[in-house]
Parts: sequence; C-alpha cells; structure tokens
Amino acid sequence: MFISEIYDSFQGEGPWAGTPSLFIRTSGCNLRCWFCDTPYTSWDPQGQQQSLDELAEQVAGSKSSHVVITGGEPMLAPQLTELTDLCRREDRFITIETAGTVDRAVECDLMCISPKLGNSTPDDSKWAARHEQTRHQPAVIKSLFCRYKCILKFVIDTYDDISEVRDYVDALPDVAANDVWLMPQARTAEELAQTTGWLKAEAGSHGFQFSSRLHIAQFGNMRGV
Repeated sequence: MFISEIYDSFQGEGPWAGTPSLFIRTSGCNLRCWFCDTPYTSWDPQGQQQSLDELAEQVAGSKSSHVVITGGEPMLAPQLTELTDLCRREDRFITIETAGTVDRAVECDLMCISPKLGNSTPDDSKWAARHEQTRHQPAVIKSLFCRYKCILKFVIDTYDDISEVRDYVDALPDVAANDVWLMPQARTAEELAQTTGWLKAEAGSHGFQFSSRLHIAQFGNMRGV
C-alpha cells in the first residue's frame, strides 16, 4: 500500500476526540480541496509502499486501542479491505476518514464521512471541474449509512456554508441531526480560534454537533502529530 505516514497520537476531531490512536495515512486523493491540510497526500502525493505484513507489525506494536485510517482518500487504496481485516484481528477500534465519494466493503466501527461542500472547490482550472463532478456522491453516502455506523463531518469556512449543510442533510432523511458535525476550516491555531465561537453556536442552534480540531490547537499544521 502507498502510505504517507504512520504515527501514534490522539484523535483531534469528532466523537472520539482526545482518544489515543494509531494513524495510518494513505497517499492519493480524487479531490483537490483548496484548504487541504495534507497536500502531501493530495496535490503532491508522497509516501512509500508498505506491505500488509509491515503494516500488521506496526498495528500490533502500537499501544493505542484505536486505529484511524485516513488520507488522502483511503477508500481508493487497493488493499484497504485487507488492512481493515488485519486491524480487526488485532481487536482495534477502526475509524475510516473519507470524503464519501468511493464505496468499498471494509471492516470499521465508525465511518467518519466528510462530504466536501462548494467551499472546497479550487481556483485551479485544471482541477475545478473534476473536483465539482466528484465531490458530491449522495448514493455513496446513503450506501455507507446503510452498512456502517456513520457520521457526517462538514468543514465550515463562512456563515454561508451552514445553509448548504442544511440542504445537504435535508436530502438525506435517514441521517439524524446529532450525527452531523460541523468543524472549522483551519490550518492554524489562530484560524481555529477565530471560527470556533460562532460555529459552535450555529451548530447548537440547528441540533448539530460541533467538533474542534484538537491537533491544530495544540500543534498547528504539523505532520505526524
């Protein structure tokens, strides 16, 4: 598998925020969000090939009971199913972080889906059209919700994004409001602080959950933390 990095840290987002976790970050993505905080897995995919045996050894050697498989877009990885199987054999709680554009049969305890809103589209003319065609895949979202424990986690940049989230959720009647998380678009602790107050209030007013980004608050936009 083409792996960008593997490291022990803590989950910074969502319902398991603060939980010690082993992060396995795949490299490669089918989207090009302008605010991507891991461009080395998207715009400029970097990493190295690792065998399943090597990955199994690192999972077994981690003291973390949670494994977070993220990216890039991990659902693109050809051997993702085998990776989740080996994590299950090690009795790990498995979270997959995905944009919800690709459907795969995997083992996981939480499918953390971060659909990309219109605020994600890059100015780059080469990628803008392809990104727009790819980012919204409601059939994939519905399929994943039918088969896994899922949440939706939206990156919010401005107030205007809230109405788009409401329209998105209204089109998915089987998704409960408390399974929807709003998270600030932030790549620095300063940006995070600027958005947190009003976004937390907005989330509560619509019955949604608010997610901070603990790793950004503590480390900023650093790799491997």
